Amino acid sequence: MNDTLRHELTFLRDLGFTHLDIPEMTANVGDSNSAYQHAGETPALPGETLLADLQAIATVCENCKLSKTRTQVVYGVGNPNADLMFIGEAPGRDEDLKGEPFVGRAGQLLTDIIKAMKLTRDDVYIANVVKCRPPENRNPEPEELDACRPYIRRQIEIIQPKVIVTLGKFALQSLTEKSYGITAVRGQWLEYNGVKVMPTYHPAYLLRTPSAKKDVWNDMKKVMAELGMAPLSS
Repeated sequence: MNDTLRHELTFLRDLGFTHLDIPEMTANVGDSNSAYQHAGETPALPGETLLADLQAIATVCENCKLSKTRTQVVYGVGNPNADLMFIGEAPGRDEDLKGEPFVGRAGQLLTDIIKAMKLTRDDVYIANVVKCRPPENRNPEPEELDACRPYIRRQIEIIQPKVIVTLGKFALQSLTEKSYGITAVRGQWLEYNGVKVMPTYHPAYLLRTPSAKKDVWNDMKKVMAELGMAPLSS
């Protein structure tokens, strides 16, 4: 069994699957991109294909009660081979309607931070630890974090970022399964499965506390230095 198949089966096991119905293959098994080539389309990158397969599973997920109140699953967007990954907490109303993370006011602030780093949203990958909106934007509950944890961990395995920036307390605690206080560890390098993690404040907090923007920018400068990006003075 190769590593990719092992990862996929482990992921499905963690989601609670006990058996799989495998349809008959109609494509040429010797060419994994034969369907794309037959249609004259550009073959998908391996990471892009794996993320799309994972998204298809997430879209029909009913592993917690949020599946009954969501408009749609908010999976993740960006570069499937990104060096930098931003992980937030849970979708809000705007994200639930559009199906894309960080598109409301807090999302615009995150976009501005990314632009200030001389990057675009297409250069990085953005996701949340919870894929469905909690009603009234309440904090995600432990069972909801548990149900979604296999998704974010598998996304990280596929993307293989060099640096992860966690945005807010719940993103950091859910990813690491440790009771970190965001104020205590913000700006300090942590690690998740060999990947460097920079905890920082959630953009929604910055909207309420603009004075904390300087702290977040200092954190981003550490991230840029770790990634070998040109230092910025502002």
